[in-house]
Order: sequence, then C-alpha cells, then structure tokens
Amino acid sequence: MEYIYGALLLHSAGKEIDEENLKKVLTDAGVAADDARLKSLLESMKNVNIEDVLKNAAAAPVAAAPAKEAKKEEKKKEEKKEEKKDESDSDAMAGLSSLFG
Repeated sequence: MEYIYGALLLHSAGKEIDEENLKKVLTDAGVAADDARLKSLLESMKNVNIEDVLKNAAAAPVAAAPAKEAKKEEKKKEEKKEEKKDESDSDAMAGLSSLFG
C-alpha cells in the first residue's frame, strides 16, 4: 500500500514516477523499499493514466449513492406488498369461515 501512496505522492508533486524517486520517498518515510516490489509496481503502472484513475475514483461514491437509495425504495415496496398480502390472506380466511360458520 505504501508503494502506491508513494507513487501518488510523486504524481501530486509533479515528479516523475521512477524507481529512484519512489525508493527515495519510501526510505524517507521509513519504509524499507523492496526492489522487486518497486519494479513490479512501476511495470504495472506503465500504461496507467493516474489523472483518469483519480477522477473515476472520485466519481464512484457519487454514482453509488443513487443506487443505494433505489435499493431502500425497493425494500420499502416489498414490505408494503407483504403487508397487503397478509391482509388479503386474513380476508380470505374470514370469507371461508363464513361459509362453514
């Protein structure tokens, strides 16, 4: 996790995200930098546009909010349907009892 935070810190500072800069950020933060992990992260970030990722990440919670509200509304509708079903079942039972009453 600290490797990604280091890369984001370099990005926000406008510095190039390379092995040397990332290793320096990590060691300055007190993290013993592993060369294999550094190379792996840098290789995986090679074709990633960090600005786009950050914009999409910021938009995700906003987009999730309406979906959450829709689920709440759907749950309320289901509860109302169950209440109506219970009422209609008791009405039917009352009708049957009058036949055999």
